[in-house]
Amino acid sequence: MKRLLIVDDSKLMRDMVAACLRPLGTVTFEFAGTGLEAIERLAVAGFDLVVLDLNMPDVGGIEVIEFVRAQDHLKSLPILVVTTRGDDASRTRVIDAGASGFLSKPFAPPQILEEARRLLSPGAA
Repeated sequence: MKRLLIVDDSKLMRDMVAACLRPLGTVTFEFAGTGLEAIERLAVAGFDLVVLDLNMPDVGGIEVIEFVRAQDHLKSLPILVVTTRGDDASRTRVIDAGASGFLSKPFAPPQILEEARRLLSPGAA
């Protein structure tokens, strides 16, 4: 069973992402509403994929990515950033920080599902 952490300060967006990813099959969803909460969960639990918003009130998405990549046991954890910042500069900054994938909001459900499948494939991240 795959474990996914969905991080967004909007409960509606967390629920929508989970609904879009249900077709993945046997997955367990956990949720974090802040970057700090995400870091706390990532420090103690194993996940197969993180879906991460950039804009959060406390610790931003870039800082969460940097935390993950600084941890030896999390270096290969796939991180899919989903954000309203769809410009090339934001995409480059996110990928340079260590994200595995990038989607702009709004996205179509098949887009996030396809990207999650790609990142969950062996050797994808």
